[in-house]
Amino acid sequence: MRKRAQRVHRQLYIMVKEPRPGRVKTRLGRDIGHVAAAWWFRHQVQRLLRRLARDPRWKTILAVAPDSEGRESRVWPNHIARQPQGAGDLGARMRRIFRHAPPGPVVIIGADIPGISASDIAEAFGKLGAADAVLGPAPDGGYWLIGLSRANNPCPSGLFENVRWSSATARADTISSFPKTARIEFLASHQDVDTAQDLACLQRGCSGSP
Repeated sequence: MRKRAQRVHRQLYIMVKEPRPGRVKTRLGRDIGHVAAAWWFRHQVQRLLRRLARDPRWKTILAVAPDSEGRESRVWPNHIARQPQGAGDLGARMRRIFRHAPPGPVVIIGADIPGISASDIAEAFGKLGAADAVLGPAPDGGYWLIGLSRANNPCPSGLFENVRWSSATARADTISSFPKTARIEFLASHQDVDTAQDLACLQRGCSGSP
């Protein structure tokens, strides 16, 4: 008897924290106040979800933190699936997503990048048709998106090992953690918002690094 082929779906995971003052966007909070920073993050995520979450080309899942509070939160729309991020640094949490997601390509983004559009996500999934991985670079040396085709392996062994997070080498370190044979494609650069300077640059319509 022939086995029934597994259904393959595109999956977009958006990593979010509960928008509590002093617990989210703390660097921005030191510049503009923690209440204002939490307000900005909450409304930024809501705008992002309006652009991405109803797109039929992929399934959107919120990777929430803290785990229990995020699953029960009334801040985020109820119609969007939620999954706890779990423990560990950013690499451990993203690795967990890649390893345990259902079959199909997976793209992960942060929630604090105002410039992300549905066309960016569609381009990322499109590149995963021929590549093993895709990265969306940020001007500070990090990245706003990472995706894996997961065609032959849900998550490469050693991915995210020895990455110096929140540093100018985070993207280079991540690339170095891939197998040497991995085919990696890149998207256009987008700027996240970590400081008041980033926010002012966003309001002025700056491109690239503020």
